Amino acid sequence: MISELLAAEARARELFAECVRRSMIVPGKTERELSNDVFALANEMFGVDTYWHKRIVRAGRNTLLAYAANPPDHTLTEDDILYFDFGPVFDDWEADLGLTFVLGEDPKKHKLAADVATAWDEAAAHFREHPELTAAELYRFCGTLAQRMGWELGHIHCGHLVGKFPHERDEGDDDCHYIRADNDLPLRRTGVFGTPLQWILEIHFVDRAAGFGGFQESLLL
Repeated sequence: MISELLAAEARARELFAECVRRSMIVPGKTERELSNDVFALANEMFGVDTYWHKRIVRAGRNTLLAYAANPPDHTLTEDDILYFDFGPVFDDWEADLGLTFVLGEDPKKHKLAADVATAWDEAAAHFREHPELTAAELYRFCGTLAQRMGWELGHIHCGHLVGKFPHERDEGDDDCHYIRADNDLPLRRTGVFGTPLQWILEIHFVDRAAGFGGFQESLLL
């Protein structure tokens, strides 16, 4: 499972690198237009036409919002911040990659983009260093990172299961599929298919007063 998930994520990273190389993230384009452009690029590069969740591009104040929201379409400005949350399926394996980009030179937005990347690395290291870590403990750790860096957590969870499409499942109710404050189950456990569960780690930091947020997610190993 690990090798397939890593291969899927590597392709997703290649997709976004090509998106940047082609200068697709530009002011004047709407979130919907950018999402459609990346969708077409994924099909061109890899033949991808299946996603295990809706394709998300959030910019401006919409970056304060988490996955479930469906805000009005925002047009990118010259001094904007935006994030992608895409889940392309490569050869029946899910990738779930979230990245933040900044247009312009706003230092606070650039700091946020850097901080979500740094926090992801620190949370992943914390996971590796604590074999008995529970989902709730990792969520609280992410909250301390946000506070230390001058932000707040933007969502009620900071990750979820990932696996072979359709989405990996575990015994119990839906809450146990997420890294959230009320999930006291250990992250390292076996799922219904008899294999160790694999997780996506999400870092969503926001500054509600300033009106923007940043997001990063990828495979937690």
